[in-house]
Amino acid sequence: MPRFTIVIAAYRVQGYLSACLDSVLTQSCQDVEVVAVDDCSPDHCGAIIDAYAARDSRVVPVHQRVNSGPGRARNAGVERARGDYLLFLDGDDTLAPGTLQGLADRLALTHDPDILYFNHVRTYWSERRAPSLFGDLLASAGTDVFSVVERPEFLRLFAMSSNRVYHRDFYTRHGFAFSEGIYEDALLSYKTMLTARRIACVDLVGLEYRQRRVGASTGSPGEKHFVIFQQYARLFDFLDDHPELDPLRPLLFERAVSHFLFCLDRTSRVATADRPRFFGRAAAWYRGRLPAGFTPPVQGRWRFEALASGSFLRYRERELGVRAAAGARKLRRTVRPPLAARAKRGLYRLHRQRPVDPHLAVYSAYWGRGVLCNPGAIYHKARELAPEIHGVWAVKQSEIESLPEGVDYVVTGTRDFYRTVARAKYLINNVNFPNEVVKRPGTVHLQTFHGTPLKCMGLDQQRYPAAAGGMSFGNLLKRIDRWDVALSSNPHSSQIWERVYPAAYRLLEYGYPRNDVFFTASEEDIRRIRGELGIPAGNTALLYAPTLRDYQKGFTPRLDLERLSRELGPQTTLLVRAHYSYRPQHQLSRLQEAGLVIDVSHHPSAEQLCLAADALITDYSSMMFDYALLDRPIVIYADDWDIYRSSRGVYFDLLSGSPGETPGAVARTERELAEVFREGRWCDADASALRTAFRARFCRFDDGHAAERVVRTLMLGQDDTALPLAPAPRTRPLPADGDSAPAGPRGGVLTAE
Repeated sequence: MPRFTIVIAAYRVQGYLSACLDSVLTQSCQDVEVVAVDDCSPDHCGAIIDAYAARDSRVVPVHQRVNSGPGRARNAGVERARGDYLLFLDGDDTLAPGTLQGLADRLALTHDPDILYFNHVRTYWSERRAPSLFGDLLASAGTDVFSVVERPEFLRLFAMSSNRVYHRDFYTRHGFAFSEGIYEDALLSYKTMLTARRIACVDLVGLEYRQRRVGASTGSPGEKHFVIFQQYARLFDFLDDHPELDPLRPLLFERAVSHFLFCLDRTSRVATADRPRFFGRAAAWYRGRLPAGFTPPVQGRWRFEALASGSFLRYRERELGVRAAAGARKLRRTVRPPLAARAKRGLYRLHRQRPVDPHLAVYSAYWGRGVLCNPGAIYHKARELAPEIHGVWAVKQSEIESLPEGVDYVVTGTRDFYRTVARAKYLINNVNFPNEVVKRPGTVHLQTFHGTPLKCMGLDQQRYPAAAGGMSFGNLLKRIDRWDVALSSNPHSSQIWERVYPAAYRLLEYGYPRNDVFFTASEEDIRRIRGELGIPAGNTALLYAPTLRDYQKGFTPRLDLERLSRELGPQTTLLVRAHYSYRPQHQLSRLQEAGLVIDVSHHPSAEQLCLAADALITDYSSMMFDYALLDRPIVIYADDWDIYRSSRGVYFDLLSGSPGETPGAVARTERELAEVFREGRWCDADASALRTAFRARFCRFDDGHAAERVVRTLMLGQDDTALPLAPAPRTRPLPADGDSAPAGPRGGVLTAE
């Protein structure tokens, strides 16, 4: 008996059905059957289903003799189902990779509840993606199992058929079935939720809910939409038979009326000519089902009150007033920004007439993301060595809460930002300040950069339009002309920076201040970091840190992280860090909930992650150059090297195996990567020799004093030869006193012969 039966109802979805079937059949969890129901579709849906069934025995084809609608098609699918759990999909929806395994894990953890709800994302024909509004609500359930009487707020979940799985025994024992007509999923959604005694949730974005431009059953107006009143009448008839559910009646009433109003306000569902009649039906339903003591919600209260009065004229007058006010607000938003920007520029010019403040420094990192990277290390060292320099951080509004206590800041683009930047003597950034920032005489602009270049940068990007992303190279040159000083961490970087960022700045070959911590952190610091990350004592920690791909949108792991984690074994902890440009990854959250990885994508310190890791797995990330300072194993996983090299451009052949170019073992496929660890090549003598040559080339200037050199040179006016470069340490192993993992191979796949 399979764990899941996926019932797919297909009608006029021939352009999407293959993607739907593929998304299910290629899931990492293979314990599934697919009951694909051709609802007498006039296109090729039936043939597509038959072709899949011929190739894969898990596909059960069902052909309806007449078109009967999605509800009856799903009912026909349930009759053929054998799985423990039922999941309903429309033929144009898809499941995200790993969804079924994530659901299976949560079902096991919650001991097979009646219903398990999960999250979804809307995908539009324009390729726009919109997350659901229910992530926080789903996450709030944790691993609790409850009934809706105990947690009535869950009645606000999106009432659809595809964002939950039903225990088949629960579903069939209570005789549930979809009714005829559209909006059938809302009726079944509420009835099953009200009946279930054991409900669980998981904030896993598993369903990709397609919003087609044409073809959806609810996408055209007509009489069919009036069936919504019958569907909700059936729901309230159900409530009449279950007086124990009376406390939930007001909330369900609000949900029903909100659904009516949603349809009324969309001409794609209710034509303009039909609105008065639809309103009248809704008003009659309202009066006939109004619960005693019901209070309309504060937001949109006037809509409920208009329905209660039964006056469409009153509703229409208020609606026109609301639309007029919204139009006025939109006009103000359109006009106000240019005026505000002009006012800020005027204020900025005014403040530039005031004297430069010799004790003011403005810092920024990664376009206002917080106290990070090289500017962060310089800031902390300046507070120690030059406390008279007042440091202020330019940050985005969204990052204010993440700032350490006691940090002064201004929000980028505001009047305070321009007032502060206009007068600061020191402007320190690892990217660039906005184009409108002017280089004043007597000020010092420091460009710290944030990595060693493997990929093409600066003017070299002109040869790679996809990587340039519409960059204005004229504006780039204006920005670099503001630089007085720039940092380099090795001779390779010095050569590249001077060529691709040609200007009159002074290049300081001091190393990267952010890497100072690799030389100053104690063994106790490393133990503390590993403990905070949740790395079990004695485990080997592998940090997987892939870089950004210019040729694709969003973070797509290049590895099957679930399989890799299982192959590495329980004595290995896999840390995963997506590039900071990507949004939070629900897939990683799911794997973390399952105990397979630790998602460190939004950990504030990449340096701490490096200190915690026994080895680094990466592709083309500049993190490899920093991590090499620790003299711990580096494994390159480069499955798309040819694409990356042609789309972005690189300065040397990372995969050549030549000393000084390749930092360790290399894998081009997942199988090769597993073999690298299984055979011990990740940490053998050959890997060590490659790493030694790599360190000799790229770890020349870092010695733990980079931030100090910057502060003494720029802020204290001391000769930079007063603090000569010290040779980098040969190695920086993890502490091996039994409280945390030593460097070197551990159990499972990592055990070397």
